[in-house]
Amino acid sequence: MADEESRGRPGARRMQAVKNGVRKGGESAKAAALYIADVIIENAPRVPVRDLATLRKQFPGLGPDQLADKLISGAANGTSTVGAGIGAAAMLPVPPAMPAELAAEITGVAAIELKLIAELHEVYGQRPPGGLKERSFAYLTSWTEERGIDLTKPTTLNVALGGQMKRELRQQIMKRTFRNLPNLMPFMIGAAVGAVMNRRDTRKVAEKVRRDLRSRAVPWDALPPLPPLERPSGTLSEAARAALEGRRPDGLG
Repeated sequence: MADEESRGRPGARRMQAVKNGVRKGGESAKAAALYIADVIIENAPRVPVRDLATLRKQFPGLGPDQLADKLISGAANGTSTVGAGIGAAAMLPVPPAMPAELAAEITGVAAIELKLIAELHEVYGQRPPGGLKERSFAYLTSWTEERGIDLTKPTTLNVALGGQMKRELRQQIMKRTFRNLPNLMPFMIGAAVGAVMNRRDTRKVAEKVRRDLRSRAVPWDALPPLPPLERPSGTLSEAARAALEGRRPDGLG
């Protein structure tokens, strides 16, 4: 009897819809997570990042901490919009295709947070060496481990993205994805709470990374001249591009 009552509740019905959708959308939750991890890896070098000179022009008169505050607030607002959009879709009379919706949210949030982490490294004078691909891998590692890159430790800069390294990175992204499974909650409780949760989680990872970077920060007047950052290579996935532009992905309403 209790089970029947539980199944009759809207929250329980929506949770069952999530489970059914995930089962129908892929061979397994692990396969879906692997797919999402690969999309995030492919997106990383395509995320547009502003270098320090550009940031200082866009936010004149701000010091490093003030500028970091601006970036963190902007990213938190961005990921809360992603959570609100996906959460609102869950309130439709007919539940949307759950795996596609979940993938859109995770990849969108990842793109915003990767951009934030890269720009925080610029603000605190901690740009990792190497080209676009190498830096993108370093930022992915920073994001998955939720800490700033330590430029004094060569082991943290092993950026040769070979087969073994890519497998390890995939596993890290999957662990982070599963650790953040509360992102499923917007499907069950609606837009407002989904927005709050994404905002909170983005601020949490940003402050962890910033704490590390601040402890090793190089004052702006002591930084050596740095070349402008390269333009991103390739095209972002629609979900990531939409998240960075503050809109909903095409096909999701």
